Amino acid sequence: MKKNLTEDEVDLLNKILSIQKKLWSYTLNKFRRINPTMEDITDWKEKGKFLFGEKNITIYDSSSITGDVEIGENTWVGPFTALDGTGGLKIGKNCSISSKVNIVSHDSIKWALSGGVESYEYAPISIGDNCFIGTGAFVGKGVSIGNNCLIAANSVVTNDVEDYSIVGGTPARKIGDIIVNKNQKIELIFDNDSKTK
Repeated sequence: MKKNLTEDEVDLLNKILSIQKKLWSYTLNKFRRINPTMEDITDWKEKGKFLFGEKNITIYDSSSITGDVEIGENTWVGPFTALDGTGGLKIGKNCSISSKVNIVSHDSIKWALSGGVESYEYAPISIGDNCFIGTGAFVGKGVSIGNNCLIAANSVVTNDVEDYSIVGGTPARKIGDIIVNKNQKIELIFDNDSKTK
């Protein structure tokens, strides 16, 4: 790779690689992990503050955010997520949006199938407070997810989800309930009567 670079470019590349190794050492020592370089450069809380103000929102640099997106305080948006608010997207407070989640408020199905004759379709998405969206989940246009919901990893959510529900699968269906007691302790009650605390 360095064969095609000028002497100045090689010098710059060596400096960048030196910084990268220092960042790797820092995150490995502090967090016991290695991030993609851009994640080490970006302050995730600052990105949240830049986009949504003083609401203690964490947004990884590898997250893509487009359109009209609102996010409530204390929400965490993980790496490699896509938040599409072209049809409108509102996410409540105290939510955890896991890595590789796609929340998409439009689709181009009819546009593609019609050879570009029909238009894209848009519909707003609403996610309540205190929700956990598992790794790799997809939430489609027009969906409303209630408060205190758990969306299982790799689920495809195309229908509304009631408050205090656990949903999973493709397409996602209700597989359990969430119980919040007076001390804010959580019980996950699955339909097969198994219990996880």
